[in-house]
Amino acid sequence: MKQRLPVQGAQGDLLRLVATGAAESRAGLARMSGLAASSVSLRVEELIEAGLLVEEGSGTSRGGRRPRRLCLSPTAGVLAVADLGAHHARLGLLDLSGAPLVVEEVPCEITEGPEATLDLLSDAFDRLLAERVPPSVPLRGVGTGVPGPVDPATLRVVTPSRMPGWNDFPVADHLRARYDLPVLVENDANLMAAGEARSWPGRENLMVLKVGTGIGCGAIVDGRLHRGRGAAGDISHVRVSSDSSVICACGHHDCLEAYASGAALIAALAEAGIEVRHTSGVVDLVNDAVPEATSMVRTAGRRIGEVLTVLVNFFNPDVVAVGGSLSAAEPLITSIRAAVYERCLPLATRDLEIAPARAGRDAALLGAGSLLLDAVLA
Repeated sequence: MKQRLPVQGAQGDLLRLVATGAAESRAGLARMSGLAASSVSLRVEELIEAGLLVEEGSGTSRGGRRPRRLCLSPTAGVLAVADLGAHHARLGLLDLSGAPLVVEEVPCEITEGPEATLDLLSDAFDRLLAERVPPSVPLRGVGTGVPGPVDPATLRVVTPSRMPGWNDFPVADHLRARYDLPVLVENDANLMAAGEARSWPGRENLMVLKVGTGIGCGAIVDGRLHRGRGAAGDISHVRVSSDSSVICACGHHDCLEAYASGAALIAALAEAGIEVRHTSGVVDLVNDAVPEATSMVRTAGRRIGEVLTVLVNFFNPDVVAVGGSLSAAEPLITSIRAAVYERCLPLATRDLEIAPARAGRDAALLGAGSLLLDAVLA
């Protein structure tokens, strides 16, 4: 496996089909994947040689001789992935099918800088591996999502607005120096989109919105994550119209994030004499029907919806899935939906679904596991 697969992710797809029980033989893999039997056989041999699959016993017969049964090797390995937020990190150890074996959340202040933050993640990974994984099971790769733009060519964070000290930091090199393994570094909204896409079978084009301390958006096009040159889907710094003028953390005036993000709402509530520390506190206020918080969240949703209007008309997605910590505030999604349906072309919204994200809090971890597995198999 020294060269990238001719069919992107083909080995990873075959591995997932076996690991999830969707296919248990080479013939089954050929039926499920649509690949030629010879191509499947070649890739299965590579996966067996790599210690990821084993072939044993007999599978279910569909007529004729019973096929040899394929299954994930007990020592195939694990993936260590993280979803890094402004104030916490969600960590997971996943098997090679993408199923979480253990998930843990740890406090983490991203403003402490890249070295301290990445070392904290690595220490936590090492502890979880020592506590929860037998020594015979190897670590196959390490990945992390970050709340800022990532250059896919260098895996460096590029001019993030809320990550002081991270600009152009070699995140992947720092992790490789510790692990000497395939490393994934990706924008957190992109990871969320990759994980969320698995929860919408039959929907090939999605926009996945993450509304938390900041605002992010990932795009799934024809079933694949669309990165562009690293900034695809970044709606946080689209300029919005306003009667006042607010300077965003990026230095520009009137960015969407300066008005509609969790950080912006926390600041606005503080000006109104209502103190909350995190976006979860904003959601609590809305659920308690505090009028100031409810009104601000509705306005934030309307602003987000107005920005999405342009993208929905342009992209025509099947789904706009809204996640992130603020998505638990029901008026946010209602206001987004109202703005999009009011302003978009009827043909663009006729079959469009705007709904809460389905994959839950581990969406970014699931997405990281899927993308990291492709890197491991490359």
